Amino acid sequence: MIEDIKKDAEARMKKSLEALGNAFKKIRTGRAHPSILDGVMVSYYGADTPLKQVANINIEDGRTLAVSAWEKHLIPEIEKAIMKADLGLNPSSNGELIRVPMPPLTEQTRKEMAKLCKAEAEQGRVSIRSIRRDANSDLKDLLKEKEISEDEERKGQDDIQKLTDKYVALIEDMLKTKEAESKLLKTKILLILLVAMVRKRVGFGFGQRIKN
Repeated sequence: MIEDIKKDAEARMKKSLEALGNAFKKIRTGRAHPSILDGVMVSYYGADTPLKQVANINIEDGRTLAVSAWEKHLIPEIEKAIMKADLGLNPSSNGELIRVPMPPLTEQTRKEMAKLCKAEAEQGRVSIRSIRRDANSDLKDLLKEKEISEDEERKGQDDIQKLTDKYVALIEDMLKTKEAESKLLKTKILLILLVAMVRKRVGFGFGQRIKN
């Protein structure tokens, strides 16, 4: 009985972790990756079907995805589905291939992305703790019904707490990885701005020398 409660709790915690991973995938980092389109559903003969089941998704370059429909008549439906997915993406098609460019990220967008990541991680923690509460409640019910002893209940609660600590730690690791991507983006943004400033100054100086 206790083992069943622990197995159920861990199975639910795993699903919470998977849900967080899917949420993180939707938070774009400026880099093209097929997983960004994982949640896109396409109308295929009247049924909502995952995009990856009706098309090939490849990385054309660091900032562009190339989507090749298995059936040509699906191209308009795929474009429509990507735009409706609320990912902030604007696909374009040449009639054969759909290209999905990643919008450039600004410093403000990066900050919003970091804030959203923290919010998703907190939601994941809340979910894990809710599962712990449910499991402990089930253990208390078993104790009330005298199906387990107090010692068994305490041990069960300890085991549930260990699972909770394990999955909360995994959430922290996932958040740190996502934040590292955000910091890398900040560095890239600053570098782009610096290069633009240098080019502007060099160009200005060159113009001044010509006038002189």
